[in-house]
Amino acid sequence: MSSHKDSQNSILHWLHPSQMLSHLRDIDTEAAAERKSTDEQTLWLRAWTVIAVACICLLMVHYLKYSNNLRVFIPLLEGIFGVDNQAWYRTYARSEYRELIGYIWWGFWHLLCFIVIPMLTIKLILKQPLKAYGWQLGDVRQHWLGYVLLASPIMVFAIIASFGSDFPSHYPFYKQATRSWSDLLLWECIYIMQFIGVEFFFRGFLVNGLRLQFGSLSVAVMCLPYLMLHFPKLWPESFGAILFGFFLGILAVRSKSIWGGVGVHVSIALTMDIAAMIQTKGLPDSW
Repeated sequence: MSSHKDSQNSILHWLHPSQMLSHLRDIDTEAAAERKSTDEQTLWLRAWTVIAVACICLLMVHYLKYSNNLRVFIPLLEGIFGVDNQAWYRTYARSEYRELIGYIWWGFWHLLCFIVIPMLTIKLILKQPLKAYGWQLGDVRQHWLGYVLLASPIMVFAIIASFGSDFPSHYPFYKQATRSWSDLLLWECIYIMQFIGVEFFFRGFLVNGLRLQFGSLSVAVMCLPYLMLHFPKLWPESFGAILFGFFLGILAVRSKSIWGGVGVHVSIALTMDIAAMIQTKGLPDSW
């Protein structure tokens, strides 16, 4: 009985608005304390470096991730390697996995711009450990309830929304995911890797790169490009990205880890894809 009451009190504690304000104040207090051991010039250069690299990476992802760029890139490779008669391009154009190859291209740019380039920036330019940017388990276990409370209602909403007409037509993004388990698993691996990149870039690189300079406002700064990343999606998802990004940002700073956010994102994405497939063609029946 006591354990149940403690659990209820804990849930109410997490849901109370004052808890978010308390977290924001704690972030500001910790940032102010850490600033004392770092000179202003270093903080200034770090903030501008993170912002500059983030802008470049966001531009690259936005303009290079689409498969129409792959159709330009393949002939360039053919010219470099002396391939005659557009052999590689024709193979790609006739392939039954052409859509999946396009998503591999899409995933590659997310991997490069959201993980590889930020990591190289952290290690080679900022001279900091990756764990300072959330690339560690950190205190995720201590904040598990916050992640569960964030993921659960969205997963329930996704299941309910899957009964509508719009939702199943948008998910999964890869339309051949129901063709076989191989298609589905390959797609989900690409999709999950993209979420790792999103969490590291926004809640790791951006938030932690700006945290000492801006305190809790680093979370607000991160929310703006994160919202814009969702503009091509359905409006409820874009609208939800505002609060979703805000809460994940706070949890990432408090837990000193991006992996709780990865777990939330993956849980929601798998729920959306599976719910949509069940409502349309069903799960694959062959490998």
